[in-house]
Amino acid sequence: MSNPARYFYPAVFTYAPDQEIAVVFPDLDVATSGVDESDALLSARELLGITMFGLEQDGAPIPAPSRVSDIPLEANERAVLVDVYMPSVRLASANRAVSRTVTLPAWLNAQAMERGFNFSQVLQEALKEKLQA
Repeated sequence: MSNPARYFYPAVFTYAPDQEIAVVFPDLDVATSGVDESDALLSARELLGITMFGLEQDGAPIPAPSRVSDIPLEANERAVLVDVYMPSVRLASANRAVSRTVTLPAWLNAQAMERGFNFSQVLQEALKEKLQA
């Protein structure tokens, strides 16, 4: 069975004076925070994506999300339904680094090392320029 394109999970936003907004996903036992509501929501969405991707990669069971109305709350808490679009998360993981062996003339290698060039960075920049990416 394929994994869904989008997940929806409730998160509890906890507000306290002079503190970041704490965000907890009760169904997933993970937490984050944000300096304001926008930042907290973005952090929550990012955490949800990372968490769900990890579960998918591990082949772990995906817990069923609770209903927002079933989440017990304190006076300084709000339940928020957070969603994440997984194709973007999955694609981002494909941008991992890969190792390549490069052969250079000895004189070129020596000059580059003497000047402290980062070979990976120079190669990436040159490839992006050639590919116009």
